[in-house]
Amino acid sequence: MAALGRDTRGLSEAMQARLKKTVVLVGMMGAGKTAVGKSLAAMLHAPFLDSDAEIEKAANMSIPEIFERDGEPFFRIKERQVISRLLEREKGVLSTGGGAYMADENREIISKNGVAVWLNADLQLLWSRVRHKDTRPLLRVPDPLAALTQLYEDRVPVYAKADLSVVSEPGLSIDDMAERVVEVLKTRPDVLEVLE
Repeated sequence: MAALGRDTRGLSEAMQARLKKTVVLVGMMGAGKTAVGKSLAAMLHAPFLDSDAEIEKAANMSIPEIFERDGEPFFRIKERQVISRLLEREKGVLSTGGGAYMADENREIISKNGVAVWLNADLQLLWSRVRHKDTRPLLRVPDPLAALTQLYEDRVPVYAKADLSVVSEPGLSIDDMAERVVEVLKTRPDVLEVLE
């Protein structure tokens, strides 16, 4: 990867940029899609959207409650509807749930209306971030590490189909990750137009 300029945070001061397509952050739970997405949206002066938050708002219940009451298949249908709706809105940064990119229909919708950016974090980093949280319905099992490992092994080959990839490393701040995403987006003038 090319050296990352330290002035990227100055996107608002040194240069302006305009999103031509919605940036859709995909990846495992704990990869930082929401936190990095908010930072990225601020850097690009673009709206931040979160598919899980929109689902919770529409259902008036949390994701774990939806999983418990209606099951994962119902949740996935609602997720697809919300992602499709959000991609029809103004251009912005969209954070998706960890399983969203697994569905062929979601990948097609994202490819057609946006650009998928995989926040690629390794299993050890993900586990360090999610191990003490009980808000992950798919990890509410007797052996959450084994469940996470299986999800990781199943999902990584699909995440690798994303248009762009940004590697997450221990010790990187949220803003550093957002800067890495900006650098990668600069390679796609069809997505990000830099106005000098």
